[in-house]
Amino acid sequence: MRSYFVEQLEKLNTTLIEMGAMIEYAIENATRSLVERDLELAKAVILFDRKTDEKEREIESLCLKLLLQQQPVARDLRLISAALKMITDMERISDQAADIAEIVIMLNGVSYIIPLIRMPDMAGETIWMVKKAIDAFVAHDLSLAKAVIAHDDIVDQLFLDIRGELVRMIAEDPKNGEQALDLMMIAKYLERIGDHAVNIAEWVEFSITGRHWSEEE
Repeated sequence: MRSYFVEQLEKLNTTLIEMGAMIEYAIENATRSLVERDLELAKAVILFDRKTDEKEREIESLCLKLLLQQQPVARDLRLISAALKMITDMERISDQAADIAEIVIMLNGVSYIIPLIRMPDMAGETIWMVKKAIDAFVAHDLSLAKAVIAHDDIVDQLFLDIRGELVRMIAEDPKNGEQALDLMMIAKYLERIGDHAVNIAEWVEFSITGRHWSEEE
């Protein structure tokens, strides 16, 4: 029985890595569609969100079977409980990548009011956070989870820089207002993705230590 349980936990790790790769794809390609004005890629990101939803349901089903059939305790119980929490944040990341793609479609045919230099940088930082948070779960690496949480400051600063630049553009010419708000929303979605990566890392910390930040408030 224990060998079967270990095998299923390994399957859980593998499936979580697969879902992580999927949301990394979504963030990267949503941002690429923005920079390259690629409408077909934006549409593909929106459609791809359904596959992420399916993967979330697959992991949820696996976790519930493990809970009901194996009745895990202690660290094993924390691992499965953390995975159930993590996939909610991972699914929301996919949703927000799709939201970015929808704005890209709305901006079709409009010249950008600013060079989109920081957006790809911000997306790259969030992808790093997502990947390392999942790596931390699989490797039971507390220090890596903490590094992901600390890394959120970089994403937050990039958001503030982008927002400040867009506010200046509106002040210089109110006609820039509508697009500036759209671009600010994209930056906000990326900032939220960083927040979700932090949530994932905090659940990793819980799976290892049994403590969650909410208990310390």
